[in-house]
Amino acid sequence: MTKTPEPTQPGSTPGTTRIVAGGNNKPKRRRTLEIGIAVGLVLLIAVGAAVASVVGKNNETQAAAAAATPATTPAAELKLGYFGNVTHAPALVGVSKGLLAKELGTTKLTTQIFNAGPAAVEALNAGAIDAAYLGPNPAINSFVQSKGASINIIAGAASGGAQLVVKPGINSAADLKGKTLASPQLGGTQDVALRAWLGKQGLKTNANGGGDVAINPTENAQTLKLFQDGKLDGAWLPEPWASRLVLQAGAKVLVDEKDLWEKGQFPTTILIVSKKFAAEHPETVTALLKGNKASVDWLNSASAADKASTINDALKATAGSTLPADVIDRSLKNITFTVDPLAGTYKKLLQDGVDAGITKQADINGIFDLRALNSVAGQKVSAAGLGQD
Repeated sequence: MTKTPEPTQPGSTPGTTRIVAGGNNKPKRRRTLEIGIAVGLVLLIAVGAAVASVVGKNNETQAAAAAATPATTPAAELKLGYFGNVTHAPALVGVSKGLLAKELGTTKLTTQIFNAGPAAVEALNAGAIDAAYLGPNPAINSFVQSKGASINIIAGAASGGAQLVVKPGINSAADLKGKTLASPQLGGTQDVALRAWLGKQGLKTNANGGGDVAINPTENAQTLKLFQDGKLDGAWLPEPWASRLVLQAGAKVLVDEKDLWEKGQFPTTILIVSKKFAAEHPETVTALLKGNKASVDWLNSASAADKASTINDALKATAGSTLPADVIDRSLKNITFTVDPLAGTYKKLLQDGVDAGITKQADINGIFDLRALNSVAGQKVSAAGLGQD
């Protein structure tokens, strides 16, 4: 308490002192406290707004990311293409024994048969099929033409099993000048191999059937008949057609393609998938790879008799006829079944296509997507031959 003198008022006693309560100290503290609380509330509101803004932006970012990457689901249907060839035995066996359907589960499997790779790629690019077994050169050509947007190679199926078979009187490349040969289809893997090999022998060809050697792309069944009728001098063919010309039409082997490759290994049949389908249904692609591996494993463990009967049953279902035992036996001896696409061969395959005038020089890094295969195979299948890993 303090004593504050006051002036003498009328009627008051001079010299007296009025006692007043302790000045303005207590109200000042109250106002300071109130101001502090108010400032704190403002800061708290500001911080809350900032946090809400950050959270909101994060939620918006997450929502945008989710919208940009839609959830994937197994496909209702997988449309698969392959050929009625022994080099496509993983597809023949996988379909006929139900190995593919088993792994696909609720996904319906529908199939379409082709004579050669370019037709299968055309169907895939048009959306008529989602995946296909075919040779590597049509896959390379599609990848190059689409600038990497069309397909990925996801596995191998077969190595070997392609030969140039000719009339008995032809003994060298020089003897082919002026002759007429066949391949399954312009731009197919055997067509490219034939044109590239002839070019290395100094023999020119062109897509119109002219040049030093005429090449007539012909369906395999017609090639056999034309050779038997003496209208063809030879053909570069996959199995069983090479064996059919040798054993049923008297042809002889002028070139076994395995002799042109290191260790005799080169891809005859691979498995490709539409990039769009793979992005939308990765689970289905993995299931397809599991079925392909199961088929390859079966082919590598089954007896010769079981393989022959299963392949013949599948060929009868797809082509309406079976093969003689000696044809199947000779065919299978020329083929190795493997899920490895043999990536180290693709630079040469690309160059062969360039040399044959079928494709153009290009960067094909990215043509493989082997991530799912490595998971399914339980071992690393490398694409290092193209600088991929």
